[in-house]
Amino acid sequence: MINFLSASEEIKGELIKIRHHIHKNPELSAHEFNTANYIENIFKDLGIEPQRLTQTGFIARLNFKNAGKNIALRSDLDALPVNESTGVEFASCNSGVMHACGHDVHMTGLIGAAMLLKRFTNDLSGSVTFIFEPDEEDKGGALDLIKAGALENVDAVFGAHVSPDLPAGHVGFKYGAFYAAAEVFKVMIYGKSSHAAEPEKGIDALKTACEIVNDLSKIKGGVLSVCKFNSGRAVNIISDNAEFEGIIRTFGLDNRKRMCEHVMDIVKNISHLRNTEYGFIFRDSYPGVINDDGMTELAKSAAEKILTPEKVHVIEKPTYMTEDFGYYLDKCPGSFYHVGAGCNLPLHNDKFLPSDEILNILAAVHSGIVFEALK
Repeated sequence: MINFLSASEEIKGELIKIRHHIHKNPELSAHEFNTANYIENIFKDLGIEPQRLTQTGFIARLNFKNAGKNIALRSDLDALPVNESTGVEFASCNSGVMHACGHDVHMTGLIGAAMLLKRFTNDLSGSVTFIFEPDEEDKGGALDLIKAGALENVDAVFGAHVSPDLPAGHVGFKYGAFYAAAEVFKVMIYGKSSHAAEPEKGIDALKTACEIVNDLSKIKGGVLSVCKFNSGRAVNIISDNAEFEGIIRTFGLDNRKRMCEHVMDIVKNISHLRNTEYGFIFRDSYPGVINDDGMTELAKSAAEKILTPEKVHVIEKPTYMTEDFGYYLDKCPGSFYHVGAGCNLPLHNDKFLPSDEILNILAAVHSGIVFEALK
């Protein structure tokens, strides 16, 4: 195998500069215009012509000397609505927006893989498609990119996510089911307002909604999280409406359906008891990530050659996190893996900051996986 790790050390300084620029200029889901333009210009400088498929989503295909398989690598582009508190020099300059999930590292890793693989164009056969996906944190950009042709003639697809659960520079692979399926929901409760001194003359929507949320937390079979709650207009008015939003995470679509039915039953029963009206909205979210065992074994073997076996781990338990990478795996075989972040704070935290030391490692592992898959 080509010594991609050694080659990646030569571009490490350049990757750090790229990562810092991306981290400093985060953009929210479906608004990654400057981010997309910035990365497209890097690919143009490499002599790899990008192709815009959606408003901010694009691919770039590198063709090697001889014909062969086409392997895809994917990164996400978007940041989160979080105020950064890291205090680093390259902290976000966009107030209320931050790369708190490591997407800046994901993008830099793919750019680094393109730089490395470009060096060995004459030593490889086939091609590699770099996929840069918008909107992963919200509605998901994978389906739109797939419909626009991102996976056209692709034989296998791989992607990675930073993880605070692994040491910096280590990687972890999960056979089979990895990430949960998800369903986003919104519940509306309607009561009757009254003076706060005479609550018996009203129907308290806020209190009813709180009771529902409490009962929802007892549902088994997955993870249900209520993350937004709005109610009330003044401190002396019984609220006549309340609404809350959340997400259901399960392994398997059947479990997801059952949990949605539990939610509806609880909302109906408690609303009936408290004389409130109700409404709910469900939106299918990500289908879950189920890795192909053969592709996972290939990727793990490639990583062991790049990093040594001591730095490569098998992840035993799936995670209740969600990821729309599963849409790619529905269309062609592949595997999604983790790279140690070098930061033990949780994802989406306002101080979450993966280490620069993992940038070239991610680029090298991506490249090694492509090398093995093309063989």
